[in-house]
Amino acid sequence: MIHISNTDTRIGWIGTGVMGQWMCRHLMDHGFRTSVTNRTKAKAQPLIDLGATWKDTPEEVAAVSDVVFTIVGFPKDVEEVYLGETGILKGAQPGSMVVDMTTTSPSLARRIHSQAKAMGVHAVDAPVSGGDVGARNATLSIMVGGDKDAVDALTPLFEIMGTQIVHQGPAGSGQHTKMCNQIVIAGTMVGMCESLLYGERAGLDLEVMLSSITGGAAACWSLSNLAPRILKNEFDTGFFVEHFVKDMGIALEEAGRMNLALPGLALVNQLYQAVLAHGGARMGTQALMQALKQLNNVA
Repeated sequence: MIHISNTDTRIGWIGTGVMGQWMCRHLMDHGFRTSVTNRTKAKAQPLIDLGATWKDTPEEVAAVSDVVFTIVGFPKDVEEVYLGETGILKGAQPGSMVVDMTTTSPSLARRIHSQAKAMGVHAVDAPVSGGDVGARNATLSIMVGGDKDAVDALTPLFEIMGTQIVHQGPAGSGQHTKMCNQIVIAGTMVGMCESLLYGERAGLDLEVMLSSITGGAAACWSLSNLAPRILKNEFDTGFFVEHFVKDMGIALEEAGRMNLALPGLALVNQLYQAVLAHGGARMGTQALMQALKQLNNVA
């Protein structure tokens, strides 16, 4: 098993979007030599300017890395990045480690783990929660699934990116835990938006109202971090709606496999489908407020 050292351990990073660029930068700031690739090179340019080495494919990144991290968009992207013709497992060396921090399906995480293990490569699933704010401030919650020895070896790297790192169990467990997280967020998002609608219709000063309820039993991350964005009409930053809809779809699919009915999640998913229908795919999840305003004919 690799011993993590910022003088010897070579890092690979694939996926330099809203969150990935910050997470990778934290590792670079700690002195780790880093190779990067991304679907769009321009989005990796800030990291290249800071000293990261550009590679054209995931295979090329893996070939020169001891630990490869990925945080991409959708399960199909994860599958291509790991198992495609120029994927990570084409270039990964025996004894190296690969860490998928994308929110994806537990079954895919287990498949990647199995195929990697057959090659002598250690695969871990480690989705995160905390949004762009948590990524930027290195305060993410990281939910980890995989073999304990690999997770223990990777923990010093996780601690650079987050403040709460919990090993949930075998491969796929991190993804299942992230589904639990997203189910809770779905409920709090609709509750937060409805409370703002109610408060506005009741004639309250919404900032004053929030100063009370964010310190009481209603306190939650969405209320503290996203409600202020809504009051400023900031809908174009944060965790993209299309990615949250993807997450809810995974959770509903997994729930179906387990013969579970999750009517609350299904309702929120339908409301977000309305956001998508109005062109909100690349808005932050707080754009749910716009769908609820349209439903209530609120300007």
